[in-house]
Order: sequence, then C-alpha cells, then structure tokens
Amino acid sequence: MKAAFYTLGCKVNQYETQALSEALMREGFLIVPSSEDADIYIINSCTVTAESDKKTRQAVRRFKRLHPDSVVVLTGCMPQAYPQIASELDAADIVAGNKNNIDIPRMIKEYLNNHNRSVDIIQHSTGDEFVPCSISSFDERTRAAIKIEDGCNRFCSYCIIPYARGRVRSKPLDEIKKEAASLAANGYTEIVLVGINLSSYGTDCSLSLSDAVAAVCETPGIRRVRLGSLEPDHMTDEMINALKTQPKLCPQFHISLQSGCTETLKRMNRHYTAEEYEKICSKLRESFTDCTITTDIMVGFAGETEEEFEESLAFAKKIKFEKVHVFPYSQRKGTRAAEFPNQLDRKTKEERAHKMIALTNEIRADFMKAQIGKTVEVLAETKDENGVCTGYTANYTPVRILSGAECGNYYKTKITAATDDDCEGIIV
Repeated sequence: MKAAFYTLGCKVNQYETQALSEALMREGFLIVPSSEDADIYIINSCTVTAESDKKTRQAVRRFKRLHPDSVVVLTGCMPQAYPQIASELDAADIVAGNKNNIDIPRMIKEYLNNHNRSVDIIQHSTGDEFVPCSISSFDERTRAAIKIEDGCNRFCSYCIIPYARGRVRSKPLDEIKKEAASLAANGYTEIVLVGINLSSYGTDCSLSLSDAVAAVCETPGIRRVRLGSLEPDHMTDEMINALKTQPKLCPQFHISLQSGCTETLKRMNRHYTAEEYEKICSKLRESFTDCTITTDIMVGFAGETEEEFEESLAFAKKIKFEKVHVFPYSQRKGTRAAEFPNQLDRKTKEERAHKMIALTNEIRADFMKAQIGKTVEVLAETKDENGVCTGYTANYTPVRILSGAECGNYYKTKITAATDDDCEGIIV
C-alpha cells in the first residue's frame, strides 16, 4: 500500500515524519509524495500559530475531498494541544497526538481491518521519558537531523508548545552516538541537532548540549555539526567555551530573540534582557571565526507600544543579524498572553512586520555583498537544470556554484558575486 506525508512546522516535525516513514516502510508500505495518489495520507501538524492550525484543518479536508477512499491520519502538535478540536475533524479517520505517534502504523492496520474511526490522544505528564526514535536517512538530503530533545519547561506567555510537547526529555548519549554513526555510514557528512527546546538538552539527566555536540563531532565520517534554535539564557560563558572546543561545530547560531525591547520580553516571560542578549551575541562572535547569528523576531505582541516596537527595530539594526524570521504575534487559546489587555489589531501587526522585514532584509543584503572575494568551503546540496549547484558554507551562507559541482561534495569556492539573499562563486 502507498502512504504519503504532508508535514507542517519545524525540523523536529520533519524528523518525526522521517522516523514514521521508515517505520511504515518496515511494515511494507511504499512512501510516495503527497502530490500522488496514495492509500493513506498522514498530516503531521504544527500548532505554533493560529495560521498553522488553519493550514492543518485545510490539509485534512483537502486530502479527504481529493481522495475520499483513502485513509486520512492527523497527528503532531495540533491534536496534542487541542484534542477536542482535532477529534471533531471528521475528515480525519485516525487522530493521534505526538506523544503516541509511534503507534500510528498499528493504528493504520487496525483501521484497515475494521474501518472504525480512531481518536487516540494521550496527554503528556511530568516524568515522561524520551520516546526512542532514530532515522537512517533524511528525505534524500545531503544533511540529516537528529532529534536529541523533546518538550519545554519555559511557558513563555504567548506559547502553546509546552502543552503540545510536554516537559523536557533528553535522548541518551549512547543513542545519539549510534544514530550519528548510522547516518555517517549512509553517506551523511553534516548533522543538525534539533529539539523543541534544544539548548535545554541534558537538564533532566545531568548532561548539557555540549555533551551531545561532542558525541556527534567524535563520529567518524561527520565533517560538520549544526545546532537548531537555541535559547539565549542557556548560552552561558561555560556553554560557549565548551562548544568552541569542537572544530566540527558550524559557527552559525540561531538564538531566539522574540523582541529587542526588555519590557516586551518581560510580558512574554522570556528569561533575559535585551542587554544580556547583546552580550551573548558579542561572546559568540568573539569565540567563533566567521560566526553568523540568526533569530526570530515577533512583532505586535500584546501591549507592544510604538516606542517598544521602535526599540526592537533599533536592536535588530544594532545586532546586525545575518538572517531574521519575522512574524506577527498570534493569540493562542490556553496561553496567558491570549487574555492580556491591549491586543493589537491585524493591520498594525502587519505594518510592523513589513517594517521589520524591510530592515532585516537590508542587513542581510549587506552581509551577502561583504562575502564577495572570500574563499569558502561549500557543501553542494541541490542542482538545477542549468547545472548550477546550490549549497551552504559552514556559517550557513547560501552559495550557487556556477559549474563543475556535484551534490554531496565539498568545494573550495571563491565568491564572485552576491544578490540580496545569496552568493555565487567558482570552484578554486
């Protein structure tokens, strides 16, 4: 039978889709793209914003409408956070949360036998253990992810994720080493460590993120190790000093900011000030050669005044992030911020998002132009019909290699030109 996945959200969701895909293949299923006809369609949902929930609902209904005789499965964060809403999506034949998505192959088999609709969402609880999971490939890409952490204990006032993912759980080091070795044996040379709150890895078992990084860096065959999104207050001097001893660690850090205004950060229940964040950025740039720092910035949070927004805008300009994901605040039912006074209207949020995007895009364009003339190492990842390969440097600068490159190989490349969003170069 044919099964197809439609995945929304973060790299953790992408990883879990891959793990579930491999589990289904072991049961004899053929995995096909979601654009093709299949017997089963699995929607792995995100719930970080109201728009994510909307996309999930639309996907469930669309697949059932287009393929009425197929089995539609809804899993991921949306049913975990909002089980009642998910259970009422009648177009889904099977509904499961992310806590028990490991059971989906069994649930599919049972449905095929009895055709009884199944809703099975098990709530997270304190003391949950990290559910064993591993992958041997990553959707035919040149880099692979390893999920090493799940859950979050922070309860930022705007965020539903602690309810969707439970408390912090860490993958044992021996499992990380085994998975890294398996991926290296299958030809992957670059690994990205991911988690729901990645930098909290090990806080439940007397370890730290630097221990996981060291474990993967020691794996023969691995040339680069990257990190997913990090929380700034976890990036202590001790952590940074430990990480900089690992030469395979890529000098690109995605440090979640949310706002450059300390007063806004307080309402968000973030655990740092703008000044503390700035010091962390300075420390990282001092510690890592060619370091780049990327981030997320939320605009239009409840109560954000024009002055607070301008302060956040000025902060982004001061730090000179190499790339920024800008998004307007989205009220999430069940969070404290959803009940805060002084909610901003959609127009104001969109206007502020456009203004922040314009500024951060300008900074990124300046960064790209500054790369011209440099010689860098690029891992070629994709190739277009004209034979141009696109890949990334260690600090995650996108580079188009004009000729002579093949995907999966590293090339010493001289950057000869730049656009606002990438560079191009020639092999030297």
